[in-house]
Amino acid sequence: MPNTSSTYHRDSSGSRTASADLLAVLAGVVVAALTLGVLLLCASSADAAATASGSSGATLVIDGAGDGHGVGMSQDGALGYAEHGFSYSTILAHYYTGTALGQAPAGTRVKVLVGDRVKTLPLESYVRGVVAAEMPASWPLAALEAQAVASRTYAITADAGGARFDVYSDTRSQMYLGKSAETAATNGAIAATAGQVVTYAGKPAITYFFASSGGHTEDVQDAFPGAAAQPWLVGVADPYDQGPEHSWTESLSFATADRRLGGLVKGAFAGIEVLTRGSSPRILTAYVLGSAGRTLTSGDELAARLGLDDTWAYFSVKRGTSVVSEPDRSGSTAPASPPPATSTPTAAPSGPGGGAQGPAGAPEASAAGGAVAG
Repeated sequence: MPNTSSTYHRDSSGSRTASADLLAVLAGVVVAALTLGVLLLCASSADAAATASGSSGATLVIDGAGDGHGVGMSQDGALGYAEHGFSYSTILAHYYTGTALGQAPAGTRVKVLVGDRVKTLPLESYVRGVVAAEMPASWPLAALEAQAVASRTYAITADAGGARFDVYSDTRSQMYLGKSAETAATNGAIAATAGQVVTYAGKPAITYFFASSGGHTEDVQDAFPGAAAQPWLVGVADPYDQGPEHSWTESLSFATADRRLGGLVKGAFAGIEVLTRGSSPRILTAYVLGSAGRTLTSGDELAARLGLDDTWAYFSVKRGTSVVSEPDRSGSTAPASPPPATSTPTAAPSGPGGGAQGPAGAPEASAAGGAVAG
């Protein structure tokens, strides 16, 4: 929002030569100046009071969708596909465009950072400690099998710690809880897909995953700024993602939004203007609007500061019974209402998404990769 200020124009009354007239004119000028000063002070106080009154009663309403970074396989979506009778190979082919199934090299081992110690494990042992930590064992077999292949592939393509280790044992990579996490159901899914990995053009393809897509996944280069586009990590429609985070609404007072956004707000918080969105349509860039100007920011920073589960968000302002949509230059409009759920999925632990470090070149703060289903 551009800065504006009032301007005042004094009328010219011509010159007088008589000294009395000059004194009278000067006296008039002084009186006029004093009067103008009082008027400006009153107007300024009235404007400030009106602004404060309007802001104090205003609420920022955020209608959003999804939980996680949005790249690759939605775990809630995989659940929905499995409940509709699709196989794990079909699920994986849907989320990882143009891929096939291949085999990991025999004898592959994974170096996982647990606390401050690196453990080197056989690939299958590692995956057995991951799948039950990432997805409820009560979910359908096809969903567990899809998770097993995605987790196995992620492990052999990750490079979180350079030469020292491959993966973290938390959502910066994917959750690993060791033998204590294993269940008969998840171990069965791992055995049924033993050694299988997702490949693109014959090579293992990194398989990011996350909790809930909100109905559409995202292109990797849009989710992780600085990342290169990858043909298998493109946004796709996700019709069976109907988990508890499929759609959500948050409401924040202007005072709370102002406090959370901190230094992004110039003056008093006035709203948010979205500039660009990805294909999903998650926010890429936006302005934080203030009474003294605007600040350019990213969708990731907005979500982190406001405490949102995802960057798929639309903003409006509520004052009393009036709700007005915030400006949005992306050309995308919020859906009138979320589509009806087709299932009631089992609740799962919530997390930011698998492979939380993101691809090479992406900011460290970006969550990517192997997430906990939620």
